[in-house]
Amino acid sequence: MAEETNVDIHSEWGIVAARQAGRTMAREIGFGSVDQARITTAISELARNIYLYAETGKISILEAQGPNKKGIRIVAIDQGPGIPDLRRVMEDGFTTSGGLGAGLPGVKRLMDEFDINSQVGEGTTITAIKWLR
Repeated sequence: MAEETNVDIHSEWGIVAARQAGRTMAREIGFGSVDQARITTAISELARNIYLYAETGKISILEAQGPNKKGIRIVAIDQGPGIPDLRRVMEDGFTTSGGLGAGLPGVKRLMDEFDINSQVGEGTTITAIKWLR
């Protein structure tokens, strides 16, 4: 069984390290190259959001277990400013950074499960799971 990997995000190198750790774990769990790319892209978006909006945080990558299935669980945690309008941030095209606005809605589409909890002034936790098929 793959072990949990935690990557601190406080620079662009942390984003790179999280991507690499995610790809490695996805491969160890048994994901093919297409799903590895999806998982890596989701991790990249989550880590980039931490870096841009909270400055520091953590990406945890671990094996997910379900009834008769396994997968990969990505948890992005920060103690940043939080997200005041969760509904709006999940709209395609919404951005406060001048990017494409594909971030969190894109992560939700790439993964099988997606959950976001955010408190203004306290931070955000996002959990995303991709199941092995």
